[in-house]
Amino acid sequence: MKIVEKQIEVRYAETDQMGVVYHANYLVWMEVGRAELINQLGFRYTDMEKEGVIAPVTDLQISYKKPLRYGETATVRTWIDAYDGIRVTYAYEILTPDGELAAIGKTQHVCVKRDSFRPILIRKYFPDWHEAYERAKK
Repeated sequence: MKIVEKQIEVRYAETDQMGVVYHANYLVWMEVGRAELINQLGFRYTDMEKEGVIAPVTDLQISYKKPLRYGETATVRTWIDAYDGIRVTYAYEILTPDGELAAIGKTQHVCVKRDSFRPILIRKYFPDWHEAYERAKK
């Protein structure tokens, strides 16, 4: 299984009044991790979008374990948890500077035609992505 890591320095604007990272920012970091995984597989979302295909989130799960604070560096670990040719589930671990879990999560995406929101078969429209996803999940 291919796991990609991305370092993110916590910015002041990402914290709340309690001095910890505001919960919604973890979702942004998950997207950063997902984009990094896709980039390391040799692809870009923008290439898919040029073909009229988008990949909306259809499900999201996140659990918060430990706070992160301004000035700390978070590590986002991302991998493909499940893939069936239509749906892709990415899994994430967001770690503190000490390597402890700050949050864990999953997002599920379905590739759809932008104009109709009809699902597509990734292996048909993007066979290279399909092969890369099959290899990455093992």
